[in-house]
This record gives sequence, structure tokens and C-alpha cells, in this order.
Amino acid sequence: HKIRRFQTLFSTLEKCPKPIISAVHSACIGAGVDLITAADIRLCTKDAWFQVKEVDMGLAADVGTLQRLPKVIGSQSIVSELCFTARKVYAVEAKQIGLVSAVYDSKDDMMSSCLLMAKTIASKSPVAVQGTKQSLVYSREHTTEEGLDHVARYNMAMLQSEDLAKSVMAQMDKTQAPPTFSRL
Repeated sequence: HKIRRFQTLFSTLEKCPKPIISAVHSACIGAGVDLITAADIRLCTKDAWFQVKEVDMGLAADVGTLQRLPKVIGSQSIVSELCFTARKVYAVEAKQIGLVSAVYDSKDDMMSSCLLMAKTIASKSPVAVQGTKQSLVYSREHTTEEGLDHVARYNMAMLQSEDLAKSVMAQMDKTQAPPTFSRL
């Protein structure tokens, strides 16, 4: 019962229509790994390390790591090794295997980059950003053809949005500043 509750809570990050950026400084162990694998973008500092620790505690990771980490990293062999051995993964290796997309020298540098990335994403069409997230999450669990159908249906429904009109007008008028989109 409690495990299902935590699974549902962690899955809300993945289901949130807005992109989730995780920023890891220092240790990210057990449930921390469960949490970040539900995020869309993962960043860390050079002193960060990650560990799927549950096997050392006599448990199987049960809040999402075993289900999400293979999709995040893309290598069942590496995932199996990390989950069976509880080996620590340090920042450089985390970037090499695709667990994080960037490694920063300091927490301040990471947080500045994280906030800049969030601001950049927030400046984009919320219709497009949220549709992109929905399609990325959907496509992870479906065939390419099903993913293409999903995004085509979404875009057909969104053709009437004012975001598309604003973007087209800005592209046609090269002197115009990028459009400002309304918030969802």
C-alpha cells in the first residue's frame, strides 16, 4: 500500500505536463535515483554520485528505478550491473552513460544553468512544449508508428492555437522579435 503510494507520487513528475529538470549536488542514492529518473532533464555537479542502493538493504528498488533507468540509460547491461552491485556512479561516468546531460563545476554554476534552461523552455510555446513532453513520454512505451500517430493527432488538435499563428508571423517577419506566448 505505502509502496504504491510512493510509486504514484514519483510518477506524477513523469506525468506532469511541464518539463521537470533535476539538479543533483553530492549524493543521489536509492529513492533519489527513483526521483531523478522520473525527471525529463538531469544535471549534476562534478562531485555528484549516484547509487541504486536497495540491493545492499535486502530489497529490490521499488519506486521506479528498475522501470525507468533502462529507458534513461539505454543499456540493460549497465543498469543490471548498477542495480545488482550497488556500485557508485560518479558524475563523469553518469554523463558518459546518459544518466545526466551536463556536469557543472559548482552547485552555483549548475543552478544558474538550470534556471537559464527553465527560462528558455518557459519562453517557448507552452502548447508545443507540453505536446513535445507528452509525445516523448508516450513514445517511450509505444512503437514508432504509434508515437507518430500520437503526435499527429496532437498537432492537428493544436493547429487552431494562437501560438502557431504567432510563430509563423515571427518567422515571416525576420525583423520581429521572437513571439511572447501566453502561459498555460
